[in-house]
Amino acid sequence: MNTPRPVSEHHFETHDGVQLFYRHWPATAPRRGAVVMFHRGHEHSGRIAHLADELDLPDFDFFAWDARGHGHSPGARGHSPSFGTSVRDVQTFVDHIRDHHGIAHADMAVLAQSVGAVLVSTWAHDYAPRVRCLVLASPAFQVKLYVPFARPGLALLKKLRGNFFVNSYVKAKFLTHDPARQRSYNKDPLIARAISVNILLGLYEAAERVVTDAQAITLPTQLLISGADWVVHHGPQHRFFDGLGSAVKEKHVLEGFYHDTLGEKDRKLATDKARDFILRQFDHPAASVSLLDADRHGATHDESEALARPLSPLSPRGLYWASYRASMKLAGRLSEGIALGHRTGFDSGSTLDYVYRNTATGSGTLGRAIDRNYLDAIGWRGIRQRKRHLEELLRLALGRLHTEGRPLRVLDIAAGHGRYVLEALTEAPRRPESILLRDFSDINVRDGAALIREKGLETIARFEKGDAFDRASVAGVSPRPTIGIVSGLYELFPDNTMVSRSLAGMADAIEPGGLLLYTGQPWHPQLELIARALTSHRGGEAWVMRRRSQAEMDQLVDAAGFDKLEQRIDEWGIFTVSLARRRAP
Repeated sequence: MNTPRPVSEHHFETHDGVQLFYRHWPATAPRRGAVVMFHRGHEHSGRIAHLADELDLPDFDFFAWDARGHGHSPGARGHSPSFGTSVRDVQTFVDHIRDHHGIAHADMAVLAQSVGAVLVSTWAHDYAPRVRCLVLASPAFQVKLYVPFARPGLALLKKLRGNFFVNSYVKAKFLTHDPARQRSYNKDPLIARAISVNILLGLYEAAERVVTDAQAITLPTQLLISGADWVVHHGPQHRFFDGLGSAVKEKHVLEGFYHDTLGEKDRKLATDKARDFILRQFDHPAASVSLLDADRHGATHDESEALARPLSPLSPRGLYWASYRASMKLAGRLSEGIALGHRTGFDSGSTLDYVYRNTATGSGTLGRAIDRNYLDAIGWRGIRQRKRHLEELLRLALGRLHTEGRPLRVLDIAAGHGRYVLEALTEAPRRPESILLRDFSDINVRDGAALIREKGLETIARFEKGDAFDRASVAGVSPRPTIGIVSGLYELFPDNTMVSRSLAGMADAIEPGGLLLYTGQPWHPQLELIARALTSHRGGEAWVMRRRSQAEMDQLVDAAGFDKLEQRIDEWGIFTVSLARRRAP
């Protein structure tokens, strides 16, 4: 074999200020792209360093990190604040490579194994990155815990004891047939056998979501499955592949391989397939899968159509949801939040404002307890996190435009009561020169104007009635905004033509170089409950939502003339907030 590539060691900073370690192997020929690698659980970048040479891609840079709590990166061994935090670290890492090494996302191939492959799959689902392709080896979508009821037992213990650590049972001889790899695994002082239970449970939850909703991933994807894997189950890997929304996808089952697919004795069988796949994606790039008509056909269209279909009233499910609606009516007599939802719609601006305030009210102790349980529903927790993310990105947008010497003029075309905007701007270090809030609801206009007066912002802010889906109306606002906001609106309307019309109005209104904040809802664990038991602000009809994958939402924004810059998502993968810049026409 040729002389190993030279390698350098670096760090990059995460969103919360942690310095994570990574290795960089520069290309030894004129650079064509990069391969970004993610290691297995318990291990570190040194364990996949051999791939920088064995993949035989001299015109590619290679990068590999040590995840939080692994290898040379700081933190308790096997621990991260959450699985979602580690997924966000993936986005930060590829952004760092782009910004500091000058490699565009579109020129990156991502290769990941085991837990790293679940991180990358979740990232591809939640963030819709525009990398060239994915190579996923033995993704740990379902770990073989062997002990009956291990997962619910761990969840119960975590609830009782708080976070704790679980040691891996896996021995080196069950990972690979390669004696040298077995010996190095046993002697490696940087390998940590422990894993934080919050990460183990988070891994399971994220994996279930991604396998169930794999259609949202449209990147060219190669899946390598170890045929004799002692560590993870095969079933979810096959279901994931079958569900992928990618136009280019391939699956290879490597018979006799143990879990360390890319470190097996005969790993050249796997690395040759990975190398061939990567080169094909660079030689003949696949066209992006268009999702602009996903409202007319596809997985989320079919899902929403099924939810809109009435159930037979005498069927078991029909009887169940009828009783659930009756219990909600009864609860509404005691809980102020549920009563408000019945009066104005559970998707109304009034309900959202109540959820933002997050104060349980109702008749007596029982009413407040019911209201507290209602406000603590996962969807409402996600809504409040969306508000925090929106405030964060709004402050970031103000700072960017201020640094660029641009005026700060804010427009929100469907503000509800406007609480999230006004509170963010009140607390921002730089106050905009103008704030225009609009909404189609007379109630929201009235209450939003009152909130402006309450916060003493009458000199710079005003609230007016307006239709967010009327392109000419949005485009004609005055003064012309440099920051546009559309939050929580498009999620309520399945029709992409309406959304495109609204975004076109925003593109007309926002001057080139200005910024757009937009929200999305790629996932929700309670879609059927919402559709069968909650009512909309539109005449009390059932609140049936069509999810948009993040890739679909980003494509709509891109088609309107904006380039995505940043994104945030909650821990449950429900709501996203993104920031984009208006391109020059």
